[in-house]
Amino acid sequence: MQDPLPHIPTPAEKPVLIAGPTASGKSALSLDIAEREGRPVVNADALQVYSCWRVLTARPDREEEQSAPHHLYGHVPCSAAYSVGDWLRDVAPLIQQKPAPIFVGGTGLYFRALTQGLADIPTIPEAVRAASETLLKEAGIGALMEGLDRETRARIDTANPRRVQRAWEVQEATGRGLAAWHDATPAPLLPLEATTALVIDAGKDWLAGRITRRFDQMLEQGALDEAQSAAPDWNPARPSSQAIGAAELVAHVRGEMSLEAAREAAITATLQYAKRQRTWFRARMGNWTPVVRP
Repeated sequence: MQDPLPHIPTPAEKPVLIAGPTASGKSALSLDIAEREGRPVVNADALQVYSCWRVLTARPDREEEQSAPHHLYGHVPCSAAYSVGDWLRDVAPLIQQKPAPIFVGGTGLYFRALTQGLADIPTIPEAVRAASETLLKEAGIGALMEGLDRETRARIDTANPRRVQRAWEVQEATGRGLAAWHDATPAPLLPLEATTALVIDAGKDWLAGRITRRFDQMLEQGALDEAQSAAPDWNPARPSSQAIGAAELVAHVRGEMSLEAAREAAITATLQYAKRQRTWFRARMGNWTPVVRP
């Protein structure tokens, strides 16, 4: 995992954004810059916010956290929901820190909301969330799609059940399509032109090897202990349960899957997730500076 890190010019007055697929070396690059320039590091990964998953989500370890200030890691209970709007509210007071912070993560929606703004959509009532869960479980993603307006269907990732579910909930709760809400988006907290924006462009084979090695390291470093702790209160519908590999390792510690089967399934899921991330970043971050890895 110790591949050489590139040296990227990072003007001191500008915040640094580092995006990239899972296991591509984002955290190492951010820590390298943070230690050289005295900058704080701010998490931009939707699953590293949860307290129950340090190892499984590859959060910085305690030694790394001591080498530079780290913010918004592991600060949310695993039973809680945490939206991109929650993240923006937490991020807002950190943007003006001096030296300018480094935002690092693999959640493209966080970066898009930060640099392009976020629609001020009201909180979705629990009854609507429950209805969407029931509809998805009983009738499938197609039933949720049928409830969306044409413009929203054209814009969202219709292969992602959670994105479709979110769009359905917004339309059901507000009577207004998600696309219309996005069209009324306010100004961003941090315009892209005011940052040094870096996106790691990782080769498929290079990344696949790192993903496999990293998951084995996670098993050695305590991922099974985290799964054991999560198992008694496991709820697959929680946002925190979407951590890649969590469902498989919980199934193993419950005796429902062998360790080897859980390992293989988790690595496969991680590879698929990395592919979606690479596609998303390449489609939407063409104006970011690429950091090319092998």
